[in-house]
Amino acid sequence: MPEPVGLIGRDREQRVLADLIGSIEDEGAAIIVVGDPGIGKTSLLRAAAAHGKSAGATVLSAAGVEAEAHLPFAGLHQLLRPVLTETGQLPEPQRDALHAAFGMHSSYAAERTPELFMIALATLNMLTDVASRQPLLIAVDDVQWLDQPTQDVLGFIARRIGSDPCVLIGVVRAGHDSVFAATDLPQLNLDRLAEQDARTLLDRHAADLRYADRERILREAAGNPLALTELPLALRSASRLAAEHGEQPPHSLQLTARLERAFAARLDDLPPLCRDALLIAAVDDTGDLGEIIAGTATLAGQDVHVAALEAAVAAGLVRFDALHAHFRHPLVRAAIIGKESVARKQAAHAALAEVLTGEPYRRVWHRAQSIGGQDDEVADEMERAHTIPLRRGSVSEVIWALERSAELSTDSATRGRRLMLAAEHAFGLGRADLVDQLLDRAGRTSLSRLDQVRMQWLREIFHDGVPGDADHVFALCESAQEAIDAGDSALALNLLQAAGLRCWWADTGPAARVRVCEVARRIDRPPGDAQLTAIFSIADPLGEYRTVAESLARARLEDITDPAALWLYGMAAAAVADPVRSVDFLGRAETVLRQQGRLGLLSQVLTMSVIDSMEIGDWEHAWAASEEGRRLAVDTGQAIWDAGSQALYAMLLALRGDHEQALAIVDETERSAAGRRLSNLLACGQLARGFAHLSAGRHADAYHALRQLFDPDDPAFHVHERFHGVSFLAEAAVRAGLADEARELIADLEAEAVTVQSPILVRQLTYARAVLASDDAAEEAFLAALGADLTRWPWLRARLELAFGQWLRRQRRVAEARRPLHSAQLTFDLIGARSWAEATRIELRAAGGRAQSATRQTTGLASLTAQELQIARLAAEGLSNKEIGERLYLSHRTVGSHLYRIFPKLDVSTRAQLAALLGVQGSGGS
Repeated sequence: MPEPVGLIGRDREQRVLADLIGSIEDEGAAIIVVGDPGIGKTSLLRAAAAHGKSAGATVLSAAGVEAEAHLPFAGLHQLLRPVLTETGQLPEPQRDALHAAFGMHSSYAAERTPELFMIALATLNMLTDVASRQPLLIAVDDVQWLDQPTQDVLGFIARRIGSDPCVLIGVVRAGHDSVFAATDLPQLNLDRLAEQDARTLLDRHAADLRYADRERILREAAGNPLALTELPLALRSASRLAAEHGEQPPHSLQLTARLERAFAARLDDLPPLCRDALLIAAVDDTGDLGEIIAGTATLAGQDVHVAALEAAVAAGLVRFDALHAHFRHPLVRAAIIGKESVARKQAAHAALAEVLTGEPYRRVWHRAQSIGGQDDEVADEMERAHTIPLRRGSVSEVIWALERSAELSTDSATRGRRLMLAAEHAFGLGRADLVDQLLDRAGRTSLSRLDQVRMQWLREIFHDGVPGDADHVFALCESAQEAIDAGDSALALNLLQAAGLRCWWADTGPAARVRVCEVARRIDRPPGDAQLTAIFSIADPLGEYRTVAESLARARLEDITDPAALWLYGMAAAAVADPVRSVDFLGRAETVLRQQGRLGLLSQVLTMSVIDSMEIGDWEHAWAASEEGRRLAVDTGQAIWDAGSQALYAMLLALRGDHEQALAIVDETERSAAGRRLSNLLACGQLARGFAHLSAGRHADAYHALRQLFDPDDPAFHVHERFHGVSFLAEAAVRAGLADEARELIADLEAEAVTVQSPILVRQLTYARAVLASDDAAEEAFLAALGADLTRWPWLRARLELAFGQWLRRQRRVAEARRPLHSAQLTFDLIGARSWAEATRIELRAAGGRAQSATRQTTGLASLTAQELQIARLAAEGLSNKEIGERLYLSHRTVGSHLYRIFPKLDVSTRAQLAALLGVQGSGGS
């Protein structure tokens, strides 16, 4: 059928898209167009693409096809095909990852599975490089039918093109769940045509029909443009057949079903060979014309030529060019598939499988679709073939392949094993819902005992604890012992890590903690093994402190290249309150994970590093890690590390002086986590409350909030997290007149510190000792505390200097007080501790000193967003915009736009000045 001369009734929608394209030079944008089938989404997208071309933009387009949804990165390859020569300009790891995703020759695939987000970064850089030469419009139709990895990549790009001359328009059918549609992007909802517009469109296609028939079509079409163009054809056909069959267009069906029936009605008039070709095209997953003709020949058992499709073209069902066949509308495909019998559809899949001799995965996929029952030969082939999409980085397709392999298997135990393997891959995606679904199905099979143990671990991994649930910890330990006896130490370690996490999140009692460590010692691993070390640390951080500390001391940071091991050592260091080692291990893990594009684990590493970065005064990294960790959790489809990450964010806000916002977040976090009652989460919430009250000068409130952390009978008590509050408790107690009560509590911690030499506990006790000391002993305590090595502890040192300066002023030694107060003020300003900096200025003025106001530069630092701080730091270290973009998964143009805003905020004009301001060794470049 000829295309409409223009769009009717879509002026507003065309203006919205035209405005985005018109502003493309100034800022990028992404938008989702949502609407029902036939509502005109594709026509609107074509109009936007035509407008983009006329405006001088490069246009890249792709369209989802339901039959292709199982092919990893098929949609992305379709989109990038015109610019694939650009891959030669990419950094080698990105280029190799993208080539591996497309099944092109690459050594990358032989070494390891390409990470989805390395592929996404490669795509982002390719597209923004294209856009830097000429504005770029990306037009993607039927996103809901793209393969999931492609949808993930599109979502990743859509969130990052705001600073590039690039517009992305994605069209999604209403009512379909879609990874891309779930992104937080603006939506343009396409509604039905107004009555007058509907009549105008109908006039183009039904001028010959009677008035009554036209009114009937208007009612049935309900403003749907496709219905207004197709139902007249159906009505004409029904009129011709009415005398013979007595049929009328059905009123009981929904509009989509009526349209499918309208398309299907045309099939009856087509020659058998044409119907065979249409069926093959409907179940084919590429639209390749040569493939369709070859499959049709196999199905029909005779020679077939392209001319077989000409009758379908004349009927307005398909169009084709030299290489590909395209359906008039996706509903045509649905109509064909719906009209054919199951046997015919299976025969079509079998025919395609016979043709696809050079593509093993597609061949076995079609073979699997051609079978109605079970077939062990195909099931085995399907399991072997699942490594192909795995090498291309499509875990979702791997899961489907293993599920289908299980369905085709006759042996119950084999079926269960394949479902378990699929569940392990689903766990890697962070899909707790899919893991549970697969495990439920596997649980109905004859699993081996070891697979039953593995199932226990997989069920456990997303449910890390219920307060006081010691029985479950013992059960996990027994299962771990079974795995040890069976020689599966990897499974045993995973089970014990799950048991340790239960001990970490909530108090399970000393017996459970000891049991986890007893079983862990039976695993044959070398001393200092990363996972064993982490298990000891989270199961019993106090009882196993020496074991963990010795393992961490043996681990040589520069010799460890596995980011998972670095993460585990960082976890262990954090658990035993050694923040310096923790941030060193996690920082190294962060670097390697960025290089490898493993953003799922990177999100966890960043979030884990937040509180220890705060502890040692690197608030810049803490702030950036908090923001980026949450952003990457969205990108990778993970929960934002549940409510814990929000509590960490609240701590940061509280220490920066945004105390009311911090308290609001803590309240909301605890409401959203109602019923979970995990002591670790409650402890973090109380820390944030204490910090907020202290920052606001509400010292009694701060003391009572923090005091809960140290009461073993309180739900917020946590053996580790309380260490972060020791010095703040002492400070609040002194200012609230509760010093005597606090001294008793500190005395208990002093006794604990004799055997548990956790660096946070030891150093915070020096602060508490000094501020709680009598006037006779205070000076000696302050000097002892300040005499310790606090090189990596500027935050604690500044607080000690402030407290010492205050004490000196109270002793009327005002001249001596100025020096520590000046030093403290400088540190607080640089760190961003606004409340403490202001308190120090007040003390300095009271001591007769000249309190320095925050410079424009330090004020500017406080005004930067977390991402801007990150970019400023990397630029100061000498990284180019392109290198910063690769590190942070941004385009280099986006980095440049951020720096354009950062420089005036900080009153600098060169990278050298930026380096001097931030106190790093920069390149000296401009």
